[in-house]
Amino acid sequence: MESEQTIVEFLLSNKKLLQEYVELRIDIFKMELLRTNAKTSGIIVWLVISLFMLFLILLFAGFTLSFWLADLLHSNTAGFAVTTGILVLFTLLITLFRKAIFINPVIRIILKQNSDEKE
Repeated sequence: MESEQTIVEFLLSNKKLLQEYVELRIDIFKMELLRTNAKTSGIIVWLVISLFMLFLILLFAGFTLSFWLADLLHSNTAGFAVTTGILVLFTLLITLFRKAIFINPVIRIILKQNSDEKE
């Protein structure tokens, strides 16, 4: 019974310190969450910009290929049709392998960023 009394007395005498400690831990958690969100947002913005640039590259490469094939086949329609077929095939391959190509690497990057912060 006496040890319970001393624990209660200890907690009562250090109540202010315990409150400050808990508030400090909450503030630290909020800052870590904010840093994690900021890094994740930065990665997402970088991905969006990179994907937009990749889109532009593929668009102009598609036009270039289309006109080159049109010149070879002596038909604009045939050149653009062949290029469209290649792009459809490329899209199907990306769709089939989207987890291995996009989803899993992004998850790994985000998890690595978060685990590096904790160390």
